[in-house]
Order: sequence, then structure tokens, then C-alpha cells
Amino acid sequence: MQLAEIVYARASYEDVYEAICNTAVEAIPGCDHACVSSLRAGGELTCEGASDEVAALIDSFERKTGEGPCLDAILESSYQHDPDITTHATWPELTKLVLAHTPVRGMIGYRLLIGDRKAGALNIFSDDPGALTRQSADMGAMMAGFASVALAGAAHHERAENLKRGLESNREIGKAIGLIMATHQVSDDEAFDVLRKTSSELNVKLAEIARRVIDDEHLRGLS
Repeated sequence: MQLAEIVYARASYEDVYEAICNTAVEAIPGCDHACVSSLRAGGELTCEGASDEVAALIDSFERKTGEGPCLDAILESSYQHDPDITTHATWPELTKLVLAHTPVRGMIGYRLLIGDRKAGALNIFSDDPGALTRQSADMGAMMAGFASVALAGAAHHERAENLKRGLESNREIGKAIGLIMATHQVSDDEAFDVLRKTSSELNVKLAEIARRVIDDEHLRGLS
């Protein structure tokens, strides 16, 4: 499965979101469109990935109306299923916009978790009334569970990469300070101050200035 490959490849969030949407359309019976929204700080819902413009548009309608399977799924533990919005509108304001602007006639929303945190939701949509059956819903629930694992894996990988980058930057800064101290016969505090001032004057990150010093590109001009 595409999602499994991405998890074991330790991909980025963007790759995981794309895989979730594309795999949902391929694997879930009756699913024609899919999107993933994340719940960011402050409760802001943001569309992170969509299989196509239709899915992205409906996601924007949910945010506009403040209702829909995505929003309810985040709040509830069970998935939110309306197989035929033409006969029974679970979300009336959303349904008006969906019927007027898209071919979608059925929808399901699933909550996505990272650990115990409500991370967002997976929405799947069908153009045919009744095409998203109970079997579709159950398969979608399995997909959402696997997607949560994938997002958790991406989160772990991102934290590890950030830590790795931080350690590498600290080592480079330490090396640069040592070079400046040896070249200009200054203290470690004075050497760090040279780096900091140069970073500020050039509007370049401290780690990048340190790399330049190590590469001996600008060492003479730092005194």
C-alpha cells in the first residue's frame, strides 16, 4: 500500500497527506474525492491536502459554514456519514453549497489522531448518492486509523530531523567560534559576539555565518 511505503520511508507531512488522499480515492469503494484537514493551534482548521479541486472546495465550504463531517468527526469518536445529501441533509448549510457548486452527493468524515491529540480529519466524498455504503465507511475507518499512524510517524521523524539540525548547527557554531578565537586571539565570548553581530548585519542566520567561517569564505572580514 502507498501509505505503508511512506511510513517506512519516514516521509514528510506533505507526502503523508498526499498519500492519504490519493489512496482513499483508490481504495475506498464509492470514494471520488478526498481531503485531509489539520487542527492547528487556536483551533484553526487548515486543508493540508486534497485529491482534487472538488475536495478542496468542499473543505473550504466546511470552514465557511462552520459545519460538516470534518468538523463533527474531530469532536466525535465515531465517523460522520451522510450517504445521500439530496434526501437528508445532516449539514444543511454545507449541503446547499455542495449541491450548488460540486457533483458530490455523499460524504464521510473521520477523526485523525497523533497519539491522544485530535490532529485533524479525513473527508471522503462520492458523486453518486448512496455509493458510500457501510462497507465504504468501515474501510474508510481503517484508512483513517492507518493515516493516524502515518501522521504520528511523520511527526516523530520531523522532531528527530529538527533535533538533528539543531545539533549540527550547534557543532558548526562551536567550530566557527574556535576558528575565530585562534585566528584573532579573542575569548570565546568575543568570538561569539563577532558571529552574532555579523549575522545581524548581514541578516543571515547564525548557523549559516558559522558555515561560512568554517569554509574560510569570510574569515578575514569578520575582524
